[in-house]
Amino acid sequence: MINLNTITSTFSSEDQQHFISYLERKNKRKDTKNIQLFKLLTQNELSSKDMCQKLYGSYRKDAYHALRKRLYQSLIDFIANNNLEEENSVDMQIIKYILASRTFLFHKKPKIAYQILDKAESLAQEHHLFPILNEIYHTKIQYAYMNPSVDINELIANFRNNQKQHFIEEELNLVYAKIRQTLSDMTYKGKVVDFKTILNNTLEEHNINSSESLSFKSLYQLMTIVSLSAFATNDYLKTEPFLIDTYQKILNHKTKEKQLIHHVKVIYIIANTLFRNKKFHESLVYLEDMHSLMLQQRKKYYATFKLKYHLLKALNLNYINKQEEAIALLEAVKQTKHIDLESLLDIHLALVMFYMQKQDFKSAKSIFSKFYHTDKYYIEKAGKEWIIKKNLAEIILYIELGDLDLVESRLLSFKRSYFDYLRQIDQERAIIFINLVNSYFKNPENVTSIDFKNKVENAFIWVGEKQEDIFVMSFYAWLKSKMESKPLYTTTIGLIKKAQTVN
Repeated sequence: MINLNTITSTFSSEDQQHFISYLERKNKRKDTKNIQLFKLLTQNELSSKDMCQKLYGSYRKDAYHALRKRLYQSLIDFIANNNLEEENSVDMQIIKYILASRTFLFHKKPKIAYQILDKAESLAQEHHLFPILNEIYHTKIQYAYMNPSVDINELIANFRNNQKQHFIEEELNLVYAKIRQTLSDMTYKGKVVDFKTILNNTLEEHNINSSESLSFKSLYQLMTIVSLSAFATNDYLKTEPFLIDTYQKILNHKTKEKQLIHHVKVIYIIANTLFRNKKFHESLVYLEDMHSLMLQQRKKYYATFKLKYHLLKALNLNYINKQEEAIALLEAVKQTKHIDLESLLDIHLALVMFYMQKQDFKSAKSIFSKFYHTDKYYIEKAGKEWIIKKNLAEIILYIELGDLDLVESRLLSFKRSYFDYLRQIDQERAIIFINLVNSYFKNPENVTSIDFKNKVENAFIWVGEKQEDIFVMSFYAWLKSKMESKPLYTTTIGLIKKAQTVN
């Protein structure tokens, strides 16, 4: 059975009102229950059986399923019509020009036909519509014999160049798909691969590089590929200049209004990269641009990106010493019912971190009590990196709460479940960290000793404060706060500020 809740969850409040108006115009009978069903779905509070009971007063399974089927078709029609109206106005105009020109060519009026085709060509080039340009050149070449003023060799050259650009766009789409699949296997299936080598080999195989003539979609895909590389290799510093330089091309792109959803994603990519590079104020500037775009086209994509926007904004606020504001921001959205379960899980884990940094362990434990699924479930929903962070945070929390038996069992479980995987992906530092946490847990009185401090300093291979992952630093800050007998949040902010001043 198709999940209608998933479809309706993508609707903004304005979309919901427009759809209800659409159903009211469409309904021919007053006893139609499609509007009632839609309202129940948007509330997302009842099971299918309970909704059926509420609508019919009894469990009328066949009638309910027929109603769902009709509502599904109405939803699809409404979404498709909206997209045709808003997204494809330029495409449709060009197609009309091509069809009109062919009519004139059929009636042997080449002069007016080619004038119309010239308009279509200019518009299609402006918007990098390579498949439609192919149709325009095909028509111009086919009927060139009717128009003596046409330079057929120039037309063929233009046609070949367009084919080349279209080929590049298609190849980039293939690369994008392969890289996304590879990262998905790494994140959600725990596959151990050499991502950097795969990326380089895939780009080389498809002969892809940055070009001024790439379409908006291709520029977006190229930026996404680069950002995925940064995520997989944890090297955001190298990718930042490329992302910002490429974004300047997008800013000047003719189709940026039409490609609103990709535009929002691009700004989020840059804002996230700046955050990972500890450039919090710059990241917040891009986030405000992202928020402005989310409000465009009657808040069409506001609901889609709401959680990602709030999460990244709160993370930035937390690291510029505005923790209370960061907590309030996430507390306001943590109970949101949303299709983006991964972002919801990230929000809850971020709140755990904020409360632990604040030394409000009771609130952190309250959030942890909601994580009642298995590790396997969370790996499928949020990835292996998420579950490792969650388990590390849980071990630290139970140490702080003095739940010694739980600490012991969680440490043993973590070693058994993840040490081999961490070694396979060359993350020995996480293993070293857990071993140091274990040392502190067993002998907390030794944490301020010179021997323990030397043990910590000699244990890690440091990558440099500027490049060091911000979440790795946050975990290390807990250990450092114990060694120096200072509050965790003060220690965390101190480490971050020191990293920001490194040249």
